[in-house]
Amino acid sequence: MKKILSILLAAVLTMSMLAGCGNSTPDTPAEEPAPAETEAPAEEPAEEPAEEAEAPAEGATITVAAIETAYGSDMWKEVCDAFTAQTGIAVELITDKNLEDVIGPSMQAGEFPDVIHLATGREKALTETFIKDQNLVDLTDVLSMTVPGEDKKVSDKIAGGFTETSLTNPYGDGKTYLAPMFYSPCGLFYNAGLFEEKGWSVPTTWDEMWELGDKAKAEGISLFTYPTTGYFDAFFYALMYSAGGADFFTKATNYEEGIWDTPEAQTCFDIVAKLAEYTEPTTPAQANDQDFTKNQQLVLDNKALFMPNGTWIVGEMAEAPRADGFKWGMTALPAIKAGGDGYSYTWFEQAWIPAGAANQDAAKQFVAFLYSDAACEAFAKAGAIQPVLNIAEKLEGDNQMFYAIYDNGAKAAMGNFAAYDGQVITVTNREVWFDPVNSMVSGNMTKDDWIAGIKEYNDQMRENLVQ
Repeated sequence: MKKILSILLAAVLTMSMLAGCGNSTPDTPAEEPAPAETEAPAEEPAEEPAEEAEAPAEGATITVAAIETAYGSDMWKEVCDAFTAQTGIAVELITDKNLEDVIGPSMQAGEFPDVIHLATGREKALTETFIKDQNLVDLTDVLSMTVPGEDKKVSDKIAGGFTETSLTNPYGDGKTYLAPMFYSPCGLFYNAGLFEEKGWSVPTTWDEMWELGDKAKAEGISLFTYPTTGYFDAFFYALMYSAGGADFFTKATNYEEGIWDTPEAQTCFDIVAKLAEYTEPTTPAQANDQDFTKNQQLVLDNKALFMPNGTWIVGEMAEAPRADGFKWGMTALPAIKAGGDGYSYTWFEQAWIPAGAANQDAAKQFVAFLYSDAACEAFAKAGAIQPVLNIAEKLEGDNQMFYAIYDNGAKAAMGNFAAYDGQVITVTNREVWFDPVNSMVSGNMTKDDWIAGIKEYNDQMRENLVQ
């Protein structure tokens, strides 16, 4: 396994890294938290007692590797210190904006961090590599563990739905392999001050969006931009929900035969292709890890109206110059037709334990601690919001507006493409579905070429699904 993993990691580490989409993911309509599986006599159902974590060995130390994003690294230091104070387990913390490059060499040598915080959807696709190769530790039992220092189980803290999605349960086997972390409502971000100045209304349908695009163009403003093509994942997932609901989304993300020939799929293709025509022309040249903030700056400078993003954008561009009267605004994707539903994708990051981790029991205690009140408060101070119940009630400022998007009529979209065998198919979903947008904007690829590539790989992915 180590040999195979070494080869894969070496390949992964040659790719360019996705810009710091740090944060990821939204407040969904409140549901009851998913309970841990229980077994009780039929005549008197009883709740399964929380699992007691094993006491750490004297002088135990774990290594935690966390991607450094716009939230910074101080919050991780605070959480690690609090964990050590609570459990006696020391933590060696690794944080870096280029985390894949930092931990890659040691993993090639067979030395793995005990806990890794690194989301799916990044350009190097390191997390996807571990998923495809089934090199993750099953975290289902963590949901039944008592949060260190508290009397509640982990499953009592996490908001409903977050451990019932392919982003945490990638194999469809009812087991959780990735712990849901910082979440953010994703949508279209814009300058609300400009809309007030111009007397423009935020579009609620795509027909209204095209009308606004023509109106803005007459004033020298483009309708759309995007940081990098990696940001099209949340956009496209929400678009699929808008076009065909959860049923279409599930079939599409599981590569069902013929799904991309359906009217719902054609609607998605048509919208993205038309949006490419309304995209600010300099966007593709700047849609990379080094220059992505220049695309984000287009919105702050009133050179483009909308961009797909997540709530972390506020912190990421906090020091950037902006037009007079600038105010952050956020909206869900417009509905396909008047009276239809607009969707906001719930993007969230993940923490996981690699199968090669040497201290898995202590690592699970750390994962459980990530949902403690102490950890949630430390993260929230930096703007990183954990998917725990009632967290939105404690937010202030822009975050109140962002996390209230589902209270204002938007529906939540959640999920991801199903995992396939990465040893057979070496391309990523991003390369097939989203990267071609750059070429369509620049005029080097047609919509039909894009669709043909999707259909070709869709069949291969379906035939090589990880079961």
